[in-house]
Amino acid sequence: MFEPKKKKFIVELDSNWVLQHRNDDELPIAAMKAELSKDKTLIIKESSLTSMTIIYTEDTADYSGIKGVLMRFFKNRYPEDKPNEIMSFKSGIADDEDQPDNKPEKSETDEETREKIERRRRELIRRMSELEEDDEDEDSDSSENTSDPIEKINALVGATEFKALAKEIIDIADEIKSTDTYEVFTNQCYLFSIGDGCGLTTYLELFAKLVSDKKLCNMSSRPVREERLGAYRESAEPFEDANRALSNGSTKNLKVLCIDISEWMDKTDNRFFKQFLRAVEKHADEYIVVFRVPFVDKDILARIKYSLSDLLSVRAVSFPPLSQEEIKTCAEAELKRYKFSITKTAWKYFFDRISEEKSDGKFYGVNTVKKVIRELVYQKHIANSQKQTKSKQITMNDAKALCDNVSDSNLTGAEQLDKLIGVEGIKKRVEEIIAQIELSMKDGSAQRPCIHMRFVGNPGTGKTTVARIIGKILKEKRVLRVGAFFEYAGRDFCGRYIGETAPKTASICRDAYGSVLFIDEAYSLYRGEGDTKDFGREAIDTLIAEMENHRNDFVVIMAGYHNNMDKLMGGNLGLASRMPYTIEFPNFTREQLYDIFVSMAKNKFKCENSLFDAAHDFFINLPEDTVSSKDFSNARYVRNLFERTWAKAAMRCQLNGKADIILTRDDFEHASADKEFANNIPKKTRIGF
Repeated sequence: MFEPKKKKFIVELDSNWVLQHRNDDELPIAAMKAELSKDKTLIIKESSLTSMTIIYTEDTADYSGIKGVLMRFFKNRYPEDKPNEIMSFKSGIADDEDQPDNKPEKSETDEETREKIERRRRELIRRMSELEEDDEDEDSDSSENTSDPIEKINALVGATEFKALAKEIIDIADEIKSTDTYEVFTNQCYLFSIGDGCGLTTYLELFAKLVSDKKLCNMSSRPVREERLGAYRESAEPFEDANRALSNGSTKNLKVLCIDISEWMDKTDNRFFKQFLRAVEKHADEYIVVFRVPFVDKDILARIKYSLSDLLSVRAVSFPPLSQEEIKTCAEAELKRYKFSITKTAWKYFFDRISEEKSDGKFYGVNTVKKVIRELVYQKHIANSQKQTKSKQITMNDAKALCDNVSDSNLTGAEQLDKLIGVEGIKKRVEEIIAQIELSMKDGSAQRPCIHMRFVGNPGTGKTTVARIIGKILKEKRVLRVGAFFEYAGRDFCGRYIGETAPKTASICRDAYGSVLFIDEAYSLYRGEGDTKDFGREAIDTLIAEMENHRNDFVVIMAGYHNNMDKLMGGNLGLASRMPYTIEFPNFTREQLYDIFVSMAKNKFKCENSLFDAAHDFFINLPEDTVSSKDFSNARYVRNLFERTWAKAAMRCQLNGKADIILTRDDFEHASADKEFANNIPKKTRIGF
C-alpha cells in the first residue's frame, strides 16, 4: 500500500528578538507550537528555543499552508514586528531520526507545563547572554579593568589565604608560560569557604582579572559566572542549571565558574553529585571552577575538599569573618573615600551600631560596614543642615543618633541601676556579685571567680536592661576592658549546614571579648538528648569552650523562663558549672507597672494630671490571671500601651493643627480600649436583669 511521503518544515527565529520576549507569559516557540497543534495531522518536534521542526505528509499539508498559518499567527500576536525579518523557513524530506516513535505522549499537568516554560526562559536568558558575550570586542576593557588587580588584592582587609593564593599565582606564572603547561593551572579547582554577603563576587572578579593579566589563559569579557546547586534530592534536577552552564563553555575564552554547593555539603558522596563532578572534569578546559560553601570549621572544609579531590585537583581557601580591628580599618577607608573623619569618642557608638547589625545573626562583612558609614555620612549632612555648618567630622552625637539602644552616658552604671523601678532585689544581687569580683581582683592570692550569669524570669522584667547596665559597671570597675553589649537569640548561633555552627559561634564570642554577650531565649539551643542532629548542641559545646578559655575577658549572660533555663542547665552540666551566678527577675506589681508608665510619659511629653488617674485605675484593676501569666510581658506591655497612647495623641494633635503633643486622659482611654489591652480589663458584673 502506498504511504504518503513525509516532509519536514523548519522555522527559525531571530535570537535577539526571542531574547526581547523572554519575560512573556509564553515563549514565542511555545506559542507557535500551541497554534500548530490545533492541526492534529502535524507532528511537532521542538529542537531549541529559537527553532522548531514540523513533520507532515503531502496528502494532509503543504509548505505554503504551514507558512501561512505561522505568518497570520505572528501578525496577530506581534503586530508591531515584521515577520519577514524575524522568521526564516526551510523544508526538506524527513529523515529517520525525524520520525516519531509512535509512543503515546504522556500528558502534562498545568504545573509541569509552567515549570517547563520557566526552565526554557532561564535557558534562553543564559544562551542569549552567551551569544552577546561572543559578539563583544574582547579588547574593549574599561579603565576599571585595566588597573592592577594585585594592588586591589593587597589592599583588601583580611582575606589572608586569598592574598597568599594571589601571590602564589604571580610567582608561578612565568614558569607556567615558559614550559607551556597552562593546563596544569587551568584544571585546578578551588573551594572557597566564605559567608553570605562577604564579598564573594569581588574576590572572584579579582581572581579572574589576575589570571587574565598574567596571561595564564584567555578570559571572556564577562569573566565570572555564578550558579547554585538546588536543594538536595535524589535526582539530577538540582544540577540542571550548573550543567547547562558547563555545556555553554568555551576553550577560546575561559570563565571563572563559581558553583555554590552549600546544599550538598554533607552529600558529596551521593551518586548524582559524583556525576556532576565528572561533568566538571569533562569541561575543565572551558572553565576555572570555584566551589563555594559557607565559612565552616576547618575539619569540615577538609572533609569536603577530600571528597571533591576524588575526581578533581582542589585548593581550599577560607575567608574568616572580619575582626573588630579589620572592621575599623574598613570603616576608616570608606570614610576617607568620602573625605570624612571620625572622632575617638564616636567609635564606641559606631561599634554599638555594628553590634545591632550583627544581633539578628545576619552580618554581611564589608558590605554592612559600608552601609553604616553611608548612614553616618547622611546623618552628618542632616546635622550640618540644622546647624548651618559644613563639618566633615563625625562626632559622638552623630554616631549616637544611629543607635537604637543608647544608654544615658551621663550617669554611671550604679546610677542607672538606681533609676530602675521595682528591681530592689536585683540591685542587691548585682552589688553582691560586683563586690565579690572586686575583692578577688584586689586579693592576688584568690582566684578570680567565673562571672558568667543566668537571668531567669518572664518577658519584660528588665533582663536586657540590667545586662546592659552590668556591662557598664564592669567596664567602670575595669573588670571588662571594652564594656560593649552584644545581644543575640539562642538560635542565632546555629548555622544552616553541618560545620557552620562552630565557627559562627566562635566568631560571635570573639566579637564580645572584653564585653557582655547576652543570649536571650538561650534554652532554644537545647532540644533534648535524643536530638543528635540539632546544631544547638554544637553551639553549646563551642560556647562552653569559649566561656572557659576566655573566662576573664568577657561575660556571657543567658536569659529565659525559669523552667526552660532549668532544663537547659540540667542537660548541660558543663554549662551550668560555668555560670555560677543566677539573678531572678520577678513580675512587676500593678503599682510598679503604673510607676513605669508614669516615668515613660513624663520623660517624653507634657501630660494632663487626669491622664495619671486613668492610668492608675487601669493598672490597679488588671486581673490576677493577667499579671501572673507566663505570657504577660510586664514592662513591655506598659511600653506598648504608652506608645499607643502617644500615637492617639499625635493623631489628635495633627487633626487639630497643633505642633506640641500633650497626653490626655482621652488619649489613654482610647488606647487602652484597643483590643490587645481591653481584653485584660475585668468585666463589671451587672446587677439584676
